[in-house]
Amino acid sequence: METNDKKLFSALSLCKRARRLVLGFDAVMGSVARGEAALVLLAADVSAGTEKRVRRNCEGLVPCEKMPLVQTDLCPITLKKVGVYAVTDEQLAVLCRRSLEQKKEDNA
Repeated sequence: METNDKKLFSALSLCKRARRLVLGFDAVMGSVARGEAALVLLAADVSAGTEKRVRRNCEGLVPCEKMPLVQTDLCPITLKKVGVYAVTDEQLAVLCRRSLEQKKEDNA
């Protein structure tokens, strides 16, 4: 795992410990609908259909980003394979977005 991937992994781990990480499509879509989600994240290997549905449901409501991490990379945090996540804390969402932006800058 690359350094920036580790930063994102650590940020997600912190979200989980703070109980500010929602897991799974239905739970995430519920948190988006209730206005609780600050950021929606997709695992790199989530299906194209799921990605399309999530992005459509998040449009105009909450930012939706694709992570460089696959579901199996995230299993130590989630204890199962999950492809859709929501961060429900603004500051933790900023931390996750910074990790993602740093990764994009490094790849540019």
